[in-house]
Amino acid sequence: MTLIAEPKSMHFAEPLPLRSGASVRAYDLAYETYGTLNADRSNAVLVCHALNASHHVAGVYPGQEKSEGWWDTMIGPGKPVDTDRFFVIGVNNLGSCFGSTGPMHVNPDTGRVYGADFPVVTVEDWVNAQARLLDALGIQRLAAVMGGSLGGMQALSWTLQYPDRVGHAAVIASAPNLTAENIAFNEVARRAIVTDPDFHGGHFYEHGVVPKRGLRIARMVGHITYLSDDVMNEKFGRHLREGLDIRYTTQDIEFQIESYLRYQGDKFSEYFDANTYLLITRALDYFDPALAHSGNLAKALAAATARFLLVSFTTDWRFSPARSREIVKALLDNRRRCTYAEIDAPHGHDAFLLEDPRYLSLVRAWFDGIHTELAA
Repeated sequence: MTLIAEPKSMHFAEPLPLRSGASVRAYDLAYETYGTLNADRSNAVLVCHALNASHHVAGVYPGQEKSEGWWDTMIGPGKPVDTDRFFVIGVNNLGSCFGSTGPMHVNPDTGRVYGADFPVVTVEDWVNAQARLLDALGIQRLAAVMGGSLGGMQALSWTLQYPDRVGHAAVIASAPNLTAENIAFNEVARRAIVTDPDFHGGHFYEHGVVPKRGLRIARMVGHITYLSDDVMNEKFGRHLREGLDIRYTTQDIEFQIESYLRYQGDKFSEYFDANTYLLITRALDYFDPALAHSGNLAKALAAATARFLLVSFTTDWRFSPARSREIVKALLDNRRRCTYAEIDAPHGHDAFLLEDPRYLSLVRAWFDGIHTELAA
């Protein structure tokens, strides 16, 4: 059965206070829902998205080829997160460029496009905005919240900000904070964007241009970190593009991996917003729930009452298994119920998006348990 997706939007007039001290008023959140909310409103699952994803989590849009949601392998009728059982909600975060209010929209206080003036948002701000959406939908408590990568950080933050509203949390291919190396990768990508002559201090919309060169480089840097060395070697190795011999040039595209990265960069620059990229990578940098507890993650997670599923992948060097194990240890130190799996997969960080039978079976079994609890 094909799941049909329907984009929705909700307007919020009341200002949303942000961690920075700023606020956003008169904003919209784009979202989609799948499945049916049960009579006691207890079967809701919130899915949080990562950097370049959106509220379009699953299903397809009518009449649009290749419009599958970014986690369509995971969510849908009969899938691990079964929409015949659960009411699944995908929300596009504030500051994104896929429907929710962000830098491309008009600031109601000035009448001008926000551009670089859109306030910095954090993971905690996103969670607060998501909570408001749930309030509007009449959902007081989530059966589960789940996400991978940056989405996993949001799921973790939900259990700390709203512990009474979360029954279960799936934190996949994620971390309790970014390492210095990860922050460094984000900074290189941001520098590529802000030094693009077409960036114009973030107000490029007014000039009718897009800093595509910077976006291309940012995406190329990011994409390298999402793949494992094994996958890159298997897919591309040192192979030259078809029909080419070595040309002894510094500027032509000769290797297949070069062609692939250029393709990914070009595609990304056509649909993603540069200011959004800066905002979301900065939110990644800032996330650190242990910061308020002198770096003690166990103290930070003491507030959580949810039951957890954590999944990591052996070749994911961007969010390594060691980072997931830090969360597991902190939860066990607090005697919280936690299931942890480390999947031996060759795909690197992107593994959480792919169709690995062991991974999907694990998530299916975990959600089967949640369904059994709800039916009891």
